[in-house]
Amino acid sequence: MSISATLVKELREKTSAGMMDCKKALEATAGDFNAAVEWLRVKGLSSAAKKADRIAAEGTVFAQVVGNTGVVLEINSETDFVARNEGFKNLVTDVAQHVLNAVNAVGDILEQAFHKNPTMKVGDMLKEAIATIGENIVIRRFEKYTASANSIVHTYIHGEGKIGVMIEVAASKPEAASNPELKTFAQDVALHIAAMNPMAISSEQIPADVVAKEKEILTAKNLESGKKPEMIEKIVEGQIRKFLAENCLVDQAFVKNPDMKVSDLAKEVGKKIGADVSIKRFVRFELGAGIEKKSNDFAAEVAAQMKGH
Repeated sequence: MSISATLVKELREKTSAGMMDCKKALEATAGDFNAAVEWLRVKGLSSAAKKADRIAAEGTVFAQVVGNTGVVLEINSETDFVARNEGFKNLVTDVAQHVLNAVNAVGDILEQAFHKNPTMKVGDMLKEAIATIGENIVIRRFEKYTASANSIVHTYIHGEGKIGVMIEVAASKPEAASNPELKTFAQDVALHIAAMNPMAISSEQIPADVVAKEKEILTAKNLESGKKPEMIEKIVEGQIRKFLAENCLVDQAFVKNPDMKVSDLAKEVGKKIGADVSIKRFVRFELGAGIEKKSNDFAAEVAAQMKGH
């Protein structure tokens, strides 16, 4: 019978078994999902299979730059206690090195040959770690940047692995990319991103459907509050401008000096190094199930800590 790739993927996510093992299990059980889980357990994968049912929401966000390439990744465990375990920390470092050395950020990382031991897959290495450490562990997500001739990649970790930021900043002249001021700029903006969690670099990068939804919500709120219908459009236009300014990196008030925008900081640094400075891209990971915490209290807490840097 034909086994769908989706079913194989679901079984792998549930059991942490290898993709081919999952396919064999489903073929051997005529596509019966639960029977396939039991088949894998019988074949000696029970340790990882049982633990895979448990939610992994703790763990760490880790970032590293080697040469001109950087990586940021999130690996989850079930408890904060295990996240502090040396075995877990070594696993995180090994996965980061694998991404830096062997991954092109495409395909299923669990199916890739592990860079330290190509005779085994990353998924096999992970299963061994799960069995040894005794908790479900999930490689949740990762991002890899490689700098160009006129740019640098920089990473920042906040709160002992609670938030990780990776950023690429560029200078218009290649010789200016090695100026220490550009690295300081990258660090300052990474701190800002950790604190303020922007949606995009500029308003042009915010999807049109996000802006349209915000307009819809604001229009309804203004009508509900009793604003005159003929005034709604103008009021909403102003509120959308504020929304974009609050959520676009270059338009946000710089966390270490709220009297200037991040774009103003870029111009200031550009004058110092004699070249135009730009932010090419960034990624921000916050620990926990891929759900960003955007509460004002959280942002204020991080921002307050940033002041000391």
